[in-house]
Amino acid sequence: MQTSSYLFKAWKQCLYKCTYRVSELREWRPVISRKCTDPLWLLLFFLFWAGLMFVTGYAVMAGAAERLVLGYDSFGNICGRKNVPVKGVPLSGKDMTNKKYVFFLNSCSPEMQSLKISSVSLCVSSCPQEQLNSLEDLQSFARNNGSCLCVYNLSISSYTLNPKAAELCPTLPVPPSKSFPLFNRCVPQHAECYSNYASVLISVVNEMDVFHRILSGILAGRDTVIGLSVLALAFSFIVVLTFRFIRMLLVHTLIALVVFGLLFVSGVLWWLYYDYRNDPSTELETEKENVKFLFGYAIFSTTVTVVLLSLILVLRKRLQSTVQLFQIVGKIIGRIPFLLFQPLWTFLILIVFWVFWVAVLLSLGTAGTAQTTSEGQVEYRAFSGICYMAWYHFVGLIWTSEFILACQQMTIAGAVVTCYFNSFLILIALFLYSQHYKGFLCFVLEENGDNLGLL
Repeated sequence: MQTSSYLFKAWKQCLYKCTYRVSELREWRPVISRKCTDPLWLLLFFLFWAGLMFVTGYAVMAGAAERLVLGYDSFGNICGRKNVPVKGVPLSGKDMTNKKYVFFLNSCSPEMQSLKISSVSLCVSSCPQEQLNSLEDLQSFARNNGSCLCVYNLSISSYTLNPKAAELCPTLPVPPSKSFPLFNRCVPQHAECYSNYASVLISVVNEMDVFHRILSGILAGRDTVIGLSVLALAFSFIVVLTFRFIRMLLVHTLIALVVFGLLFVSGVLWWLYYDYRNDPSTELETEKENVKFLFGYAIFSTTVTVVLLSLILVLRKRLQSTVQLFQIVGKIIGRIPFLLFQPLWTFLILIVFWVFWVAVLLSLGTAGTAQTTSEGQVEYRAFSGICYMAWYHFVGLIWTSEFILACQQMTIAGAVVTCYFNSFLILIALFLYSQHYKGFLCFVLEENGDNLGLL
């Protein structure tokens, strides 16, 4: 009995092990019965976007992005367009279609008051290219160039006759100025005047809150950001197309470029710091602050360079693994060539969303009511709660951008995993995440390779 009982237990264990091994060797297949994941996060994302649409509608109705982009004068007129009169301000409501530049009557020694330049500003058709030393020069400039540098209610013929012309015209001498892309302002070119003007303008920017600093940075660097984005897109396409054919050479080339770039950036920062520190013309407090920031950036860049170069040196034996990884990627792209176009669609969608986001941000930055001052001028007072809306809008930028990128990553992951089972891989992957995984994408902003099994 004991022997038969022992044989029965051994047979049972053998049968269990054989069955377990068979189940282990069973071919893996995608899950057939699927259900929606994380619907609560998807609902939360939709509710968040409902709030974002409210912020957008409020910004469009209450804001005036043209006022920030084109610039405006002290009487509520936006330069470069026709304007609506402001009640109680007789010099408002002017047609400024041909007057696109903002000119300050006291541009050589402006003062800051309530986060603004206190000097009277006008919309002019052109900035003075030469120094104007007298009222006769102002009159001659207005007649020859059609650009009146005195207050609108003073006719050109009265420049030399009106006893109040000294108050209604710019402070003499008027330095030569040049139109600057930032807010279309006439910036004085005289060294001393430019120093005073730049100092006040930088002080205005430094006194702003983070929200308005972001607006100023976007407007000042929009051309650079767009150019670098296009350059990065073109470079990424070149890299993707070439690594399929020259993998080993490309890996070494990329590493060499990274090393050279790190050393170049660190060297330039240290050179700029040394140059500015020993420059005797560095007198403004803001310039001295910039030198300190340069020193900090140089130290940070050098630290990052040393760390990355050490990692490259330690992991240099893993280059062959990188080449093998590129070989696998090349085979996958060979089977799914439309994967090359997926980042392009994502880039276009992101561009559309970012343009929308910046437009709403500009409108929020100019949301305010026009109020008349005792001098007959116009001031714009921001609505309460705008700052909170701006932060809500900023969260929308991060969350939505990450959601779009997560959709791309899920699409690529689904296409790669299902390439062994189906055709029309991109369309099937898009269908899968659009039907079942939208909530998951709202919750998990960045996917990784471990999530491939979810499909």
